[in-house]
Amino acid sequence: MPDVEELGAEETPSWPRLRQVLGPGLITGASDDDPSGIATYSQAGAQYGYALGWAMLLTYPLMCAIQVISAQIGRVTGLGLAGNLRRFMPRRALHLIVLLLLLANTINIGADLGAMAAAVRLLVPVPMPVGIAAFAIVSVLLEVFVRYARYVAVLKWLTLSLFAYVATVFIADVPWKQVGVELVLPHIQFTSDYFTVVVAVFGTTISPYLFFWQAGEEMEDERGDPVAKPLIEAPEQAGRELRRIRLDTYIGMAFSNVISLAIIFTTAATLHVHGITNIQTSSDAAEALRPIAGPLAFTVFALGIIGTGLLALPVLAGSAAYALCEAFGWPVGLAYQAPRAKAFYGTIAVAVFVGALLNFSSLDPVKALFWSAVINGLVAVPLMAVTVLLAASPRIMGQFSIGPRLKMLGWLGTLVMLVAGIGMFVTM
Repeated sequence: MPDVEELGAEETPSWPRLRQVLGPGLITGASDDDPSGIATYSQAGAQYGYALGWAMLLTYPLMCAIQVISAQIGRVTGLGLAGNLRRFMPRRALHLIVLLLLLANTINIGADLGAMAAAVRLLVPVPMPVGIAAFAIVSVLLEVFVRYARYVAVLKWLTLSLFAYVATVFIADVPWKQVGVELVLPHIQFTSDYFTVVVAVFGTTISPYLFFWQAGEEMEDERGDPVAKPLIEAPEQAGRELRRIRLDTYIGMAFSNVISLAIIFTTAATLHVHGITNIQTSSDAAEALRPIAGPLAFTVFALGIIGTGLLALPVLAGSAAYALCEAFGWPVGLAYQAPRAKAFYGTIAVAVFVGALLNFSSLDPVKALFWSAVINGLVAVPLMAVTVLLAASPRIMGQFSIGPRLKMLGWLGTLVMLVAGIGMFVTM
């Protein structure tokens, strides 16, 4: 049986083709740095300086493994992650996972909408309710009514908004020699506060919604290509497609983690050194930067929040819709027109608008995000375990079941998330 990690290894895409290669992996990686994630990375840098940069280096191979596994499941079988899990696990267990994912994603959507509106308000005097409503409506309209191929192109362009955080690193006075030392020789603190932030970083970086989204996008791209077929039906396409998935995912996850490191380094070089160690939202971080790093860093940071939010909202809502509709066997996919996939687009709209309404409730947004992280921690470990088992199963994947290296990294990532989840509950 061939190892899918080696199929097609003799060919390497040339750089002129890279634009065509990059897609689901790039969008998935970039959407991981949403406004809620920016708040977590900002807190890590503000509270502990450069001491948590190592966490991003550790998570990189683990992110790559679970996302490649998810993507290969979608491309090999022609179904999304939930569609395959429906064939592999008890329905009640799957429905519970999907319900928890929908709840966590809705809370995250609400937090991101609030952060985006707050970022706009930092730049121009727009009332928060207006900003929240505008972003919610625009996001839903784009996802429902824009043709899939054009919408994916929009999402790819939105990934450029993350370069705002690369810019802030060069605006801030980052001591690169110290950064290098702390990345290689981290000073790990054995305190509950330190471990809590580590858990938050891990939970933000490796999130269940990313698994569903990338698998779903591979399914969408295969269905939208008249030549492409699920690899289990067209094994002759496997070398090119599996190589593309790996390259796309490796670059997408590297992009994600470079941006996360840039946020940590920026807040470490500005907020931490000036004694500002408590950041609760991404807009707090932007506001705190203004008197320290100057108006340019403040403006770029705030614009980055808006851009990443526009990218993350459709991924959060779309991944929930993929999971829910596939779990119940309903028509699913952004390539479908709304009348043909009413439940799919209805889920997207409900998730976004309920998330928006959370901003007008008495719910504390910081506490809501904490409980969203708790839910993601509960979902991630069993979901990762079942995903690895599914990808290793010849019954599901045929000759394209994952090889030992990918399987080992998948289980290592599951173990790391289990330890992080236990640590989260211990430090609550």
